[in-house]
Amino acid sequence: MTSSSRRVPIEPQAVDAPLSGTAVFLVLTVSDAVGAVDTVRSTLASVADVLKNVAFRDLDAALSCTVGIGARVWGELTRGPLPSELHVFPTVVGDRHTAPSTPGDVLLHIRAARRDLCFEFERQLLDLFGDAVEVVDETVGFRSFDVRDLLGFVDGTANPVGQDLPDATLVGDEDPAFAGGSYVVVQKYTHPLDRWRALTTEQQEAIIGRTKAENIELDDAESGQKSHKTLSTIVVDGTEHDILRDNMPFGSPAHGEFGTYFIGYARRLWVIERMLQRMFIGDPPGLHDRLLDFSTAETGSVFFAPSAAFLEAMGDDPDPAAPDAPTTVPTTATTPATPTAPADGSLGLGSLRPADERTTS
Repeated sequence: MTSSSRRVPIEPQAVDAPLSGTAVFLVLTVSDAVGAVDTVRSTLASVADVLKNVAFRDLDAALSCTVGIGARVWGELTRGPLPSELHVFPTVVGDRHTAPSTPGDVLLHIRAARRDLCFEFERQLLDLFGDAVEVVDETVGFRSFDVRDLLGFVDGTANPVGQDLPDATLVGDEDPAFAGGSYVVVQKYTHPLDRWRALTTEQQEAIIGRTKAENIELDDAESGQKSHKTLSTIVVDGTEHDILRDNMPFGSPAHGEFGTYFIGYARRLWVIERMLQRMFIGDPPGLHDRLLDFSTAETGSVFFAPSAAFLEAMGDDPDPAAPDAPTTVPTTATTPATPTAPADGSLGLGSLRPADERTTS
């Protein structure tokens, strides 16, 4: 059977949606308009219907959308408690570089092989939101050559595959009310390409930790300055903890803008946060990731992407007997001393396609 014989679009909240040719990263805040929370709630609950209407125009384009919700509005929107690790993105301050925390209540990660489908889906959703939201950031990403960033290196090589993919990205029995969901961190980085290109290929490779042409992993430094590859690899008690990256280049040559939009999905938020601490503060402290000398973080937000069933149920009438959601929003990260043990395989994978259908670099 060919792909054109598919009869349904990719389900919403499919964290493992295929790598796409284009994407829109849309970050919104809920406005102060009358009824804004109710409008946002009902719109998010209808994402599956809107997605189906647009995706049917070309199923081969694999239109998908993942919705993330931030800590500030989680209680009001869902009428329930927060996922155990969800909090506002914590600013990370190093000696030379800072990862800022910027506003974000709702994330829409829209992906497809065709730009027009992303455009139409975004347009229809924003029409439904109306004045209930304000756009904080809209970034349009594109797939560059053989999955390379604008620095010329392959991006996403370390992504998990097979069963490691859901194990690394989907919450399991450790937080059963939110099983099948995923924590999402987004950051928008800009690059001074003229300064980067002034480096030799060998200097660039030493910073990244891989060869530029062949994408071969280089040996880790035994001491002192570590490469980006090493600093962004999290190993605790001999176990490596992965995340799923679906980063994309963005920019405008006419305006001198060149960047990478980082988006990471993780079962455990602390894994991404520890990664950022190692990059910006250094390991050991003071030896920051030298890639940051050529990559400036402009934004930083945390979201939780619930399962498709959870998202759809947000449109149901509230249970009058249910307790009110807590109003206190955590603003700092809590990193467990010992990572949570993987679940036994019961991960609530209803919204995910089989992991081996995803293509990774």
